[in-house]
Amino acid sequence: MATGFDSRVVEYDVRTDEMLVNMGPQHPSTHGVLRLVLRTDGEIVSEVTPHIGYLHRCAEKIGENLTPRQWIPYTDRMDYLAGMNMNLGWSLAVEKLMGLQLPDKARHLRVIIAELGRIASHLVGMGAYGLDLGTFSPFLYAFREREKILDLFEEVCGARLTYSYITPGGATADLPPGWIGRCEAFLNELVPIISDYHNLLTSNAIFIKRTCGIGVLSAEMAIDYGCSGPVLRGSGVDYDLRRDGEERYTEMYDGYSFEVIAERDGHYPKDHQYPKVPQDAVLGDCWHRFYVRMLEVMQAIDLLRQGFDRYSAATGDWGTPIKLTQKLPKGEAYLETEAPRGQMGFYLVSDGSSIPWRVRARSSSFCNLSVTHEICRGVPIADVPAIVGSLDIVMGEIDR
Repeated sequence: MATGFDSRVVEYDVRTDEMLVNMGPQHPSTHGVLRLVLRTDGEIVSEVTPHIGYLHRCAEKIGENLTPRQWIPYTDRMDYLAGMNMNLGWSLAVEKLMGLQLPDKARHLRVIIAELGRIASHLVGMGAYGLDLGTFSPFLYAFREREKILDLFEEVCGARLTYSYITPGGATADLPPGWIGRCEAFLNELVPIISDYHNLLTSNAIFIKRTCGIGVLSAEMAIDYGCSGPVLRGSGVDYDLRRDGEERYTEMYDGYSFEVIAERDGHYPKDHQYPKVPQDAVLGDCWHRFYVRMLEVMQAIDLLRQGFDRYSAATGDWGTPIKLTQKLPKGEAYLETEAPRGQMGFYLVSDGSSIPWRVRARSSSFCNLSVTHEICRGVPIADVPAIVGSLDIVMGEIDR
């Protein structure tokens, strides 16, 4: 019988096969009908290619067969989580072409509705991101508060998802009596609840491990790819169309006090009582993109309260919607607004008839999605949902 220990080391040649893995187009972590083709080497992703076209509804071409007011419902269905903001962008572009100026009351009404829509959108983004990372409670919390916003929107226009409320020339109706007070009461309830969201996600140890240092998007790369909104500001770029956009849009916020939510010299603007940046976080990572949205909820609450005072003191009415078959002047117009997901632009060309000759939309989510292959390179497969979810895309806006 042999005794002793055989110290020889046997070497194994371990190899992995490169594979193409489909993620979607029906997948809970793709935030819509999106197909991602992952090229993997074992568990590591070497390339991600987004494929769109599974939801295409020809919205732009339909806009060339309808009048501007008739096309408003189609804008609702682009970013269907921020329908009011889509209505606003198209209405401003049409008003620019027609040279329309709105009374002050209509201007403040639009600020109130747009910022309330921003809160509702960011709540869905926060809750759905929790689902992407394996936690269900934040999703239920977020929808609990969002339902209250939808109740307020239902009072205004009778709808809870596709509103068609803001139209070229103003809005379809004024705010109902007592609506401002009910909205103010909702905000008073929401403010203390936000700390619960931060406890559930922002400062949660598991959430920090899944998001800090993951999917880092440098400021230079974000600018090169045309990223905008929280994705751009999450990389530290101090840019917001509400302050830096075209005058026809920025004048809507004239007299309002707010700071752009972007990290400056290691801290965010204003003193806030919410979690500080974790030690492992890297500017431009998934955590920063999420945090910008959470801080923008507080910013929107502040803007709403300013809007209430200005709306109540304003003169004039809520605007007069243009006629359903209103003829347009010859020419073209393009205008961008700061939608919840970033820079949303609408372009139209008129030949002088009531139906635009050309209609196009510039999607914020499309440009934000285009950077996926850069920030997903070299990460484990499990990090792909965390990265894609941090971009907070909506496919209805991308695949028009």
